[in-house]
Amino acid sequence: MHPIPLITPTQHTLPDYARHPALTVSDTLPDSGLYLAIEEYGIVLHRVGDKGAVWVDFTTGAAQHRRLHGGGELLAKAVGRSKQPTVWDATGGLGRDSFVLAGLGLNVHIFERHPAVYCLLADGLARALLHPNTAETASRLTLHHADAAEYMPRLAAEIGRPQVVYLDPMYSERRKSAAVKKEMAFFHELVGTAQNDSTLLDAALATATARVVVKRPRLGDFLCGRKPDYQYTGKSTRFDVYNGSGA
Repeated sequence: MHPIPLITPTQHTLPDYARHPALTVSDTLPDSGLYLAIEEYGIVLHRVGDKGAVWVDFTTGAAQHRRLHGGGELLAKAVGRSKQPTVWDATGGLGRDSFVLAGLGLNVHIFERHPAVYCLLADGLARALLHPNTAETASRLTLHHADAAEYMPRLAAEIGRPQVVYLDPMYSERRKSAAVKKEMAFFHELVGTAQNDSTLLDAALATATARVVVKRPRLGDFLCGRKPDYQYTGKSTRFDVYNGSGA
């Protein structure tokens, strides 16, 4: 993994989640490539020479709209919200679906292995915990900096297995939103496109007592070619559901 520059004012005290050997603190912009920067409204991912940026904000924008006006009904059905399960999100990313689930009253553990993505997500959650409109929801989220396939068995042995494991593997985004395309381009450059989906799916199936929920494009292939036990399908997205291994 290549080090990611973290640009910060010289007098700024770094939060714990920004302290990682793969994040190289500097007060000078790199000549090229991606970098993180501590800015007025949080930690932001930039690319040198590019006007775009990626950051996690649960208090405004799309996250605020979903919080105020609803959303996530199909996801709620897929995880079995009415049974109030504990959900483990094994592919944390920017945490959007996890925040929706927490907003529905569910307790969610999020796993993110890439230090830069973890830093962005942890920073967004830290700000959400300080905001009066999002603090309660954010308090139902527990973030782990770990490879889910490796760490889930250990955590399950410590605190018990969850009813649901949620997977949102990275795939090519077909929506035409320029912001979404920019975000995906940044993420592909940052973490790459190679994923061991089979190992992660196996770990999820061994961990979940009730079900594993996999987010896919509506017309996309099954993850690893494995046919689910049932599905919930929307206009652009579907959720493939695999039965867990029981209590």
